Amino acid sequence: MKLPVIKHLQRNNDAEKLQNTIDVLESFTEHRSVTDEEMDVIGELLTNLCGAVEVHQMIKNGDSEMDAANNFVKKVMGSIDR
Repeated sequence: MKLPVIKHLQRNNDAEKLQNTIDVLESFTEHRSVTDEEMDVIGELLTNLCGAVEVHQMIKNGDSEMDAANNFVKKVMGSIDR
């Protein structure tokens, strides 16, 4: 997860476009010829894309862009600490 990438994706793409990209990448991972290295890269991409969608939702719910990004990071870090 890279917050600068998440912020870039969120700023430059709407949530629907991000979700469509997530759907395509998830479908790609289901193919039997996908290597472990490709899965690692796709996993990182999916993490950043899902983060951007979540930040979009927080902004839609009234958070400022900065608060949404910071709250997302806190949420992720809090779930890792558990």
